[in-house]
Amino acid sequence: MQAAEHSKQRNRTWIKVLGFVIIAVIAAVGYFSLSNKKAAPDVTFNGINGEQVTLQSLRGKVVMVNFWATSCTTCVKEMPEMVQTYNKFKDKGLDFIAVAMSYDPPNYVLNYAQTRSLPFRVALDTKGDVARSFDDVKLTPTTYVIDKNGNIIKRYVGEPDFAALHQLLEKALAA
Repeated sequence: MQAAEHSKQRNRTWIKVLGFVIIAVIAAVGYFSLSNKKAAPDVTFNGINGEQVTLQSLRGKVVMVNFWATSCTTCVKEMPEMVQTYNKFKDKGLDFIAVAMSYDPPNYVLNYAQTRSLPFRVALDTKGDVARSFDDVKLTPTTYVIDKNGNIIKRYVGEPDFAALHQLLEKALAA
């Protein structure tokens, strides 16, 4: 009888230890998945004016990469606020690249950028390589915020909450 009771206590102890280990592993995975920043892909942007810029060359700056299309109503709607955001933070170290999707006719992109006097770089992604490099972007607008070390700190699918975006930029630029 005593042996059976001792065996039950030992089983309970093992169950408690196993439960604790499982909880610790789950907590560790959660912590590291939230705290690990993903490095932005090392891509080259082809600007509408013929210039090429690598994301690597922008290290030391906070960079916003905005995937958009002239045919995307949300993209067109948010673009004036993107311009305001860029103008507000460019002197503090923000760089901005608007990447036109592969299906967007280059002449439409060029016309849009010129008629709206977009103040930041506008790039063509004619083969879709840049979008594929950024987790295969398909939905527009999709905007990435990349810190000074080249890590993605935020991805917005759809129009961002601009007040929250501005707070994020303030923090990233101050780091």
